[in-house]
Amino acid sequence: MQVHVEDISPVQKKITIEIPAERVNEEIEKAYSAIQKKAKLQGFRPGKAPMQLIKRTYSDAMRDDVMRRLYQQTLYQAMDEHKVEPLDSPVIESDILEAGVPFKYSALFEVMPQILLNEYTGLTALKETYIAKPENVENELKRMQENMAQLIPLVEDAAVENGHTVSVDYTITVEGSPEENSGAQTAEVEVGANRLIPGFEEQLIGLKAGESKEFTLELPAGSDNAEPAGKKGLFSVTVKEVKRKELPELDDDFAQQFGEYTTMDELRAKMVEYHDKNEKDRIDNEFKERVIQALIKKNPLDVPESMVKRQLDHMFENLKNRLKSQQMSLEMMGLDAEGFRARFRDDAIDKVKGGLLLMALVEKENVTVSDDDLSAHYEKIAAGNAEMLDRIKEYYTTNPKAKNAITSEIKEDKAISLLIGSAIITEVTAEQLKAA
Repeated sequence: MQVHVEDISPVQKKITIEIPAERVNEEIEKAYSAIQKKAKLQGFRPGKAPMQLIKRTYSDAMRDDVMRRLYQQTLYQAMDEHKVEPLDSPVIESDILEAGVPFKYSALFEVMPQILLNEYTGLTALKETYIAKPENVENELKRMQENMAQLIPLVEDAAVENGHTVSVDYTITVEGSPEENSGAQTAEVEVGANRLIPGFEEQLIGLKAGESKEFTLELPAGSDNAEPAGKKGLFSVTVKEVKRKELPELDDDFAQQFGEYTTMDELRAKMVEYHDKNEKDRIDNEFKERVIQALIKKNPLDVPESMVKRQLDHMFENLKNRLKSQQMSLEMMGLDAEGFRARFRDDAIDKVKGGLLLMALVEKENVTVSDDDLSAHYEKIAAGNAEMLDRIKEYYTTNPKAKNAITSEIKEDKAISLLIGSAIITEVTAEQLKAA
């Protein structure tokens, strides 16, 4: 058997295998013998049909069987001998299998790229300076007030206005793409919030409970290069109920609904503390992403398409689940699967690149995880809940796969800390950051 391994790209390899004619003949004879024992041909008892007739009748079945066995017998052996680890199923191209002729085929597959970290110390990155903004706390209190609002049903002849919350049944029929049709029952729509496809909420204004309406809106394109600019969606909407919001007063009674507070002053003070922490966490997380981007820029690499696809699938499923929990659909957000993948492909590529580079840094710096590291992580997850901490420890102690996942997460966090520890950091305002 002759084996040739070729590097097509940093993330693609091609193995070409040629199997001698003698072995091909042996496998063909074995296949025909096995077929002969089971073949049921008119005029012959099972196993008694002449071989010449078997070969004329079952040549296609023989080829399928022999080719499958030759792939199984030779491809994995060749990959083991040449230390090739594919990330996905190979794409196989082959000659036609014939008796007395060597059989040649090739397998194309993706592999992990070889990562050489050239630069990872002294990375330059911008970091937003934290500036307290009291108005953000007030906005958050208003959001809480909105969440505590009561929805008061209006009389039947009340027409929908901006600010009303409308319960609707709807269907969407997508022109030329029946697979994209969708709908929902009893979906809650806040008119004027501008959370849905442009034009959808405005179409509800003036309708009353029990009334229906059909209208057409242009949906965003399935991909950045799609022509025409977008598909047409026919919306069929029935208004079931119209409600208005009744907001509670921001007083001590309001504060007491959140448990440990007796006055609005106490609640505001806690909100300031909560806001400070959230904003600082946001700034830190965005800074970490910029450091990783700096690492990617200094260490360019190709990434396997199969890994990008898996990352996109993961991101897409997360989005669908979030929308489903809010009784919304992709179409209502102006997205479909194709459009999502086109829009977020670059983000997925960067996530894959960043993950691979951090893995390489973990190996290069021999980053390890101690029992103390794991304990600290468990305590962080438990957030001070002693009973929860015991359950978390038991779960990770008895679940090796989950423990390995959290160990990898801690290693990645440590690798990021290494990058930050040697980085050249410039603090700027949020406005300067946007302009950079």
